[in-house]
Amino acid sequence: MKRIFCFFREKFKRLGPGFITGAADDDPSGVATYSIAGAQFGYKLNFLSLFLIPLMISIQEMCARIGMCSGMGLAGVIKKYYSKKLLYFAVLLLVTANTINIGADLGIMASCLELLFKLPYLLWLIVVTLFTVVLEIFIPYKKYSVYLRWLGLTLCVYIITAFIAGQNWREVIKYTFIPHIEFNLNYLMTMVGFIGTTISPYLFFWQASEEVEEEINKGVIKDFMEKPHINYKDILYMRSDTSLGMIFSNIISIFIVITTAATLFRNGITDIESPRQAALALKPLAGDFAFLLFTFGIIGIGLQSVPVLSGGIAYVISETFGFKEGLGKKLFHAKMFYLILALGTIIGAILNLIGINPIKALFYTAIINGIVSVPLIAIILKLSDDKRVVGDYKTMKINKILGYVALVFIGLSSLFMLIKLLIAF
Repeated sequence: MKRIFCFFREKFKRLGPGFITGAADDDPSGVATYSIAGAQFGYKLNFLSLFLIPLMISIQEMCARIGMCSGMGLAGVIKKYYSKKLLYFAVLLLVTANTINIGADLGIMASCLELLFKLPYLLWLIVVTLFTVVLEIFIPYKKYSVYLRWLGLTLCVYIITAFIAGQNWREVIKYTFIPHIEFNLNYLMTMVGFIGTTISPYLFFWQASEEVEEEINKGVIKDFMEKPHINYKDILYMRSDTSLGMIFSNIISIFIVITTAATLFRNGITDIESPRQAALALKPLAGDFAFLLFTFGIIGIGLQSVPVLSGGIAYVISETFGFKEGLGKKLFHAKMFYLILALGTIIGAILNLIGINPIKALFYTAIINGIVSVPLIAIILKLSDDKRVVGDYKTMKINKILGYVALVFIGLSSLFMLIKLLIAF
């Protein structure tokens, strides 16, 4: 038993940016979107999680390849080799979407803490905001990345919750392996939101930058913008790490969907606006233990994902305007980077206090992410095949094909949705 434990511990230690990125994709706002999908349509959108795995792996692998081969994040590469207008467009999209995501995640975490411990919502909002800012600024990257990996494992509670809730496994298998598409507006909007929260632009930027952080941490390079010397073994490790992270992410999304499908959808509770509402609905339907697991899972992954979101804002703005960047740097060596990171978190928290419903804003942001990921994927396909950026390590043919499949599938889904919206108005 000790040998087995040591084996898995060593394997876990080797997990890197790919696993952290995959886990961060199932943040509280992602839980909200997947819960809405399960509550409104039962198991019918389950096929998306399986279908998106190879597409997500190929795109995130390209982003990781760009970062590790160039020594720059995506914003830095776009700035150096392509149009500044394109860069500003990408930065504006990312900062807006990430800030809304941060606000929603902090609000959801505070709401769940209030639910569990009964103290006022505002107090918990302040506590989680300050805690995440302190974590981001004052914990050294080497320790910080370990915490992020462990927090990612909190998502496993959704697997347990799904089994506690009880499933119609025949239906689960049917809708997981056989695609089901409806052309009504509500289904298409939910589907594009599902795609947008799974293949999300903030993951593109975060993973590219984190690959550079890993190279700095290992002493391969000294700082961002320094081109590293890598070998094929490094590429293989990155690919396996990224694949594991994306598979893990999508497996968890399946279990979130089937949990809410087996409880909320089955009992006619289709109109939910937050994971808190989903957790409360679970209590009488699946018991206190399922309720507690679902709620603690939201808090745990929120602590992992908010730093990823605010870190993404700090990376792209720093690269765009030439500020010193990096979670591996001390506060006084990257003042603007950490100031932007803190401001992104605080502004996100403030969204919960000024009357904006972050959950509704978030769902529509997920839809917008789905639409705007199309041009960003086109850019990533171009960058990952540019010798100036990746040297001799251009993207493999199979990944290019999968990247174009993602481009076409997301593009057509978004187009059908927009056509239905125009007809509806």
